[in-house]
Amino acid sequence: MNCGLLGQKLSHSYSPAIHAAFGGYDYVLFEVEPQNLSGFMKNENFHGINVTIPYKQAVLEFCREISPVAQEIGSVNTIVRKPNDELFGDNTDAAGFKKMVDQLGVSVKGKKVIVFGSGGSSLSVVYVMKELNAGEIIVVSIKDNNDEFLCRHADASILVNCTPVGMYPNVDESPVSLDYFQQLEGVLDLVYNPARTRLMMDAAERNIPSIGGLIMLVGQAAVSSEIFTGRGVSEKKEQSVVKMLQCKMENIILIGMPGSGKSTHGKLLANKLGKPFIDADEEIIKTAGRTIPEIFAQEGEAAFREKETAVLAKFGKESGLVIATGGGCVTREENYRHLYQNGIIIFTERDINQLAREGRPLSQGDLSAMYKKRLPMYRNFADISVKVDGSPAKVAEKILEVIDEAYSN
Repeated sequence: MNCGLLGQKLSHSYSPAIHAAFGGYDYVLFEVEPQNLSGFMKNENFHGINVTIPYKQAVLEFCREISPVAQEIGSVNTIVRKPNDELFGDNTDAAGFKKMVDQLGVSVKGKKVIVFGSGGSSLSVVYVMKELNAGEIIVVSIKDNNDEFLCRHADASILVNCTPVGMYPNVDESPVSLDYFQQLEGVLDLVYNPARTRLMMDAAERNIPSIGGLIMLVGQAAVSSEIFTGRGVSEKKEQSVVKMLQCKMENIILIGMPGSGKSTHGKLLANKLGKPFIDADEEIIKTAGRTIPEIFAQEGEAAFREKETAVLAKFGKESGLVIATGGGCVTREENYRHLYQNGIIIFTERDINQLAREGRPLSQGDLSAMYKKRLPMYRNFADISVKVDGSPAKVAEKILEVIDEAYSN
């Protein structure tokens, strides 16, 4: 059974991994340029395809039959070939987005909703919001995304991003400043890579609940799989696929005092998980062409911290890495976003009397004072704390256990 994903740029898609987990059919990526879309739809011998940017509306003309939901939405993201060789178009984005709203846990009934983006995904979002009896729904196109327009809708309660703004690799971008919206109750971002977009982290800083697009991605894929195969996908299976993707795609970030064993434990974790290992200090040395003591002696700590932030920004937006950070990375608040956007942050706590000092310029002084100052910073950065009080192998196992527990909750 030949199935796949149709789109223009798909190199970072999670869909093959999701459908492989559901099982029972081959699933490949079909990257097609707009001028070749007609030829693909008429000549490619697929059984079923999902459709993504920019073709969710363009494929409508090739479908002999369209589901009532897809007709009402005006967008197709799932196509299956019938026994008579005719194409049936459906829309599973609506079902996936509904699951996203449910998990956010914020009622949209009667609320003003502002939707960024006017493409195929936004059509599904508007459909679901109407089904959930939302109040006024405002769709913001590129031309409308300006100060005058946004100020008129500053009373919005729910914000949905249906644009690719903020998606990897452009993770520093956001479709809008949340400063416009003082009554905001919830943010839904359909972007799923990184796990936490700038928009979502802006919401978190304001204590506004937010959720990323992974739930929708898996949810719509589950319904698509049912259409492809005729077999149902259980809620338990969906949840296990979400957890699998989180474990596979998100980085594991180790923070802690200099000499606490982050590099040692990180290498063990990377080996056990089959993930690449990044030592932030080693990357700084490689980039600068000098040792860390030399950087400190020649340029001072401030210059070193600038280099460190650049390295954390570079690797923090990547996926599936184990990253050991320098002990002082927590002294710059901006590093938190670089690390947290696509990772789970582990604080490795070790007795200061057992910390290694060699080759660490700042560890030559009063470690107790440093620890006292940095401890609140480590705790503020960390999702999880792990005591480093056993062999490296046992500590690595302990870290894996707490990560597994975190993703299960």
